[in-house]
Formats: sequence, C-alpha cells, structure tokens
Amino acid sequence: MSAFTAFVFAPSPLLTVTIEAAPDDSAELHVHGGGQGFWIARMAVTLGLDTTLCGVFGGETGAILESLITREGITVRAIHTSGENGSYVHDRRAGDRESIAEVKPRMLSRHEVDDLFGASLAEGMKSDVAILGGPHADEVIPAEVYTRLAAALMALGVPVVADLSGPTMTAALAGGLTVLKVSHEDLINDGRAESDDPKALADAMQGLVEEGARSVVLSRAGDPAMALLDGQLWEVLAPPMHLADHRGAGDSMTAGIAAALAAGKTMPEALQLGAGAGAANVTRRGLATAQHDLVVQLADTVQVRRMPAPGKGAR
Repeated sequence: MSAFTAFVFAPSPLLTVTIEAAPDDSAELHVHGGGQGFWIARMAVTLGLDTTLCGVFGGETGAILESLITREGITVRAIHTSGENGSYVHDRRAGDRESIAEVKPRMLSRHEVDDLFGASLAEGMKSDVAILGGPHADEVIPAEVYTRLAAALMALGVPVVADLSGPTMTAALAGGLTVLKVSHEDLINDGRAESDDPKALADAMQGLVEEGARSVVLSRAGDPAMALLDGQLWEVLAPPMHLADHRGAGDSMTAGIAAALAAGKTMPEALQLGAGAGAANVTRRGLATAQHDLVVQLADTVQVRRMPAPGKGAR
C-alpha cells in the first residue's frame, strides 16, 4: 500500500470501446474505463497513490465498468443505480477518432446525489488529497454539489485539486480550492478570457483566485503552461515530445500535481511532476497512461520559472 492516499470524485464514469488497426491490418477491440475522473485516477495510481474513485455505476455497462476500473488498481466506492452508465464506441483504424455511437449518462436522482455526496465526503476526509473531476455532461449532477464537497473538504484541512470548467468550476470555486487546473480553451469558451493573449489569460487567472482558488494552473496546448501562485506568475516549460495522442495530457497533469501535494511537495515541485506526467502521456495512445520511471525522469527536465507580468499583446 502506498504511503499516500487520494480520493477522486468521478460522478459519471464511462465505458469506452475503441476499434484499432492491428499490425496485420485486422481489427482490434479495446474495452476500457473512461471519463475524466477515471483517467485522473489511473495516472494517480501510476504515480504511487493509493487511489479511491467514488462514482455512480448501473446496468450492464456499470457492472463491466466497475470491474475494469478495479483491475487498474483503483479502489472503487460505488453508488449502484438501475440506470446505465454512459458509453461510447470510437473507430481509430484510420488514425483519427471516428465516433460510431455514444450513450450519454442519465441525470442522477436526488437520493443518488445524496448517496454520492455522503460517500465522497467519507472517502475524501480520510485522504491526503482530494481530486474533483467533472461530469461527462452538465445535467448529470447539480453543480452545487461541487460547492458543498469542496467547502467541506477544505474545512477539514484536505487539499482539494479540481480539473473543471463551466458551471462545475464556478461552483467548486465558491467552496474554495487548493489548486484549480483549467485549459486556456475552456477559459475562452466560458467567456472568462477574451483571447489566448497572455495578458488576457493572466487577468482571467487572477479572477479565478479572487473567486476561491489559492493557486491556478493553466494548460495552453503546445505553449508553456502558466501558473498563478501567491500572486506570482510562473511558466512551466516541459520537454517537447512527439505526439502519439494529446488526449489525457491535462488529466495526467492534474494527477501529477495532486500526487506531489499529497506527498507534501511545494507547488513548483508539483508543477514539475504534473508537467512530467502530461509529457509522458502524449507519447502513448492510452489516455492517462505512462510508466512511473518515465514520468519522474521527465519531471526532472521540466523548468518552472518566474514569468514577468505580461503586457497587452505579449507572447
């Protein structure tokens, strides 16, 4: 058992089916767990955390999904329901992902929400770090659950790391967060940043701190990530890696940050591990997968340096 523990809030885990091309040009079928919370939890396990995922599981897809997640070394605290979990089928034989079918998760009932909140609080309060992942669709769970859960865990002294956007991000900020990780695309789409100009992004990050985040980490696709820590801007320079699949890099970064905080590391050290996990992720086709040693070695090459306050139009 790891010396450090993590709780991951994953209200709507997904069952994923991906069709891949085999070396002999035949088809391969890959069946895995999916959804943001699961991907974060999988990388957290890779980084050595004893990880518990709390989510809702139901129907045939839920039974299969719960077993698949457990096989990844993740402890599942399941709320069982009669409704099916969300799922999708993707065809990637031609290189790009083609969506064949998608089943959205259903909205949780009031009793299911209450059960999920209670189980999540119980798991979170005994963990070294709590990680809040988003629902697969906004209508799955009331956003105010994030406010209550974040506020309760912060009051109990548990570090809370959130990787959210939209209404759930706003709600979690109202409860208070140790770290908010968000992408610059989400800030623009949410109307919080006018553009990808560093000055606009820095202003938006300051607004997020004023709303309740102690620290904000902003991923910027191919550009260096930015972080706002105690009023100081930092930039995170990770080694350039050849992309096999960019999906899951942000979730891996979140897991790396959380793993470092669980071990009592500083935020600059957490940024290094987070960037190392994200860099390792893009070298593989499996989302939020990597070897532990590779993540650690890449983290050692990450530069975290103070960033001058950007002026308008700066790049």
